[in-house]
Amino acid sequence: MKIFISAGEPSGDLHGANLIRALRQLQPAVDIHAFGGERMAQAGCHMVYPLCNHAVMGLTAVLAELPRFIRILRLFARWLKEHKPDRVVLIDYPGLHWWLARIAHGQGIPVYYFVPPQIWAWATHRVKRMKKYVDRILCSLPFEPQWYAERGVQAEYIGHPYFDEMQRQKLDEGFLESQMAIGVPIVGVLPGSRNKEVSRNGPMLVQAMERLHAQRPDVRFLVAAYKPSQAITMERLVGSRLLPVEIHVGRTPEIIHLAHACVAVSGSVSLELLHHLTPTVIVYRIGKWLFPLVKRFKHVKYITLVNLLADQELFPEFLTAQCPDQAIASILLHWLNDEPARQQRIAALRQLREQVGQPGACQRAAAAILESGATDRHTRQVA
Repeated sequence: MKIFISAGEPSGDLHGANLIRALRQLQPAVDIHAFGGERMAQAGCHMVYPLCNHAVMGLTAVLAELPRFIRILRLFARWLKEHKPDRVVLIDYPGLHWWLARIAHGQGIPVYYFVPPQIWAWATHRVKRMKKYVDRILCSLPFEPQWYAERGVQAEYIGHPYFDEMQRQKLDEGFLESQMAIGVPIVGVLPGSRNKEVSRNGPMLVQAMERLHAQRPDVRFLVAAYKPSQAITMERLVGSRLLPVEIHVGRTPEIIHLAHACVAVSGSVSLELLHHLTPTVIVYRIGKWLFPLVKRFKHVKYITLVNLLADQELFPEFLTAQCPDQAIASILLHWLNDEPARQQRIAALRQLREQVGQPGACQRAAAAILESGATDRHTRQVA
């Protein structure tokens, strides 16, 4: 069997790599080609194009990359005609992936969506595209199949692949020991995995650190940068401020594990924070001109996956055009000063993790993708 997989951002690259491993466990001879990143290449696929190198967000950035995306679509169409894969598997990354789905559908190739985009939260009208171009929807959140069913589309829940990665995750014991030896409370700061997220949220995070440091000068801050350029951005933002800050690249799991509490830019990292049972404040700052539109088209109570899964605000969250640095610092200070309150929050996170944090999503997805006779669109749509 020949399978094409596409992922366009770091989290998709991670899930794609684990999916490739699961596919090879079930069918070692499977021929896998991909748009993706380094992790997928290392997992054993033929990389057609390094799409993860061009992850963008925001209308301006997308428009600037439009010529490149048009070339990618043409490459994809040519590749499908020449190689005729049995399946096309898309991982999150709405926008470009709708076009890939349309092209594959037009060539009669079954399309699977693994970790479908959260259209139920922001863009419910896109369910029409999902129904028209996607043959099988493999949902990562337990409430998604019912949402799709109510709109005439069948989908199945397989679990979130982030918990597969948590099972594989190995922490650097040397780094943990060296940090714990210092013996003071740690607050983790996670500024996001995209450059624009870091530049937009970074100043707010630094201000929150300053406010917290004024109340608890004994606390240390560990910043988890996704890549070196983002570490440089955070170093520049911290500047000459007299803050006990260390900025590390590639240490996100260790920092989450060490932290008494965290502040994080919203994203799938919230599931990693859940896995480690780390009380966290979630933030996401957007432009003032965009904020009214986002509020208008937001169809759910929460922006954070953990809160959506719990149906309550276990992670205090701020979707804002302002700078809620004082509120962020106050919540973190409360957890640092009131250990019973922090332990109560940890207990609530543990209960949720036991309910939803089970691994195996990639194995279930691989079985569904390799399943024969599973591509009849009409048998999977609700009448």
